[in-house]
Amino acid sequence: MTDRLSEASDIGQTRRAARTREDILEVATAEFAANGYAGARVDEIAARTRTTKRMIYYYFGSKEGLYLTVLERVYAQIRRVERGIQIDELSPEDALRRLAEATYDHHTTHEEFIQLVSIENIHRAEHLRRSETILRENATAITVLEQVIDRGVRDGVFRDDIDALDVHMMISAYACFHVANRHTFAAIFKRDMLEPALQHSHRRLIGDMIVATMTDRPTDLGSH
Repeated sequence: MTDRLSEASDIGQTRRAARTREDILEVATAEFAANGYAGARVDEIAARTRTTKRMIYYYFGSKEGLYLTVLERVYAQIRRVERGIQIDELSPEDALRRLAEATYDHHTTHEEFIQLVSIENIHRAEHLRRSETILRENATAITVLEQVIDRGVRDGVFRDDIDALDVHMMISAYACFHVANRHTFAAIFKRDMLEPALQHSHRRLIGDMIVATMTDRPTDLGSH
């Protein structure tokens, strides 16, 4: 009986620790996204999670350790979205469209991810480069696209002069632009790119652009 009680207590402590760690990461994501690495305050994160700075350092080692864990967590979310698409059950065109639309859906509903990516670019990926997890797991984004593109090329429906990294860049550029440039674009052109009424057409547009690019025959510039 005593062993069972002890085991139940250990399970309860493990679950509480996991919840505390997840709460810290949720708040830290918002804090780093809003204020950047230098501007974010661990004391503020501790206060908002009803824990202590010491406890945060116990879980993550340091402010940089917490920041890297936040980065790893947000990058892992989009990679899970990509891996969740059953590309083998779709035609190459439909699979490519689905990947593009899924990326658009994720980026436009996870503004903190785009903010964190923008912050890392300001710092020339100084922190991101130190995460083997991010560098390793993000390779899957290209692997998935390679599988789709290779199948499309073999089937004769995709051109063979554009690689997976180029396609990834095109998809990311479109999806990220909606968040990263939302406010300047609205100020200049009076259009909020994240307005709900626009999302269906913008989502369809990224799929149309990527599929059209891959199914269009390359132009021989030397003949003009």
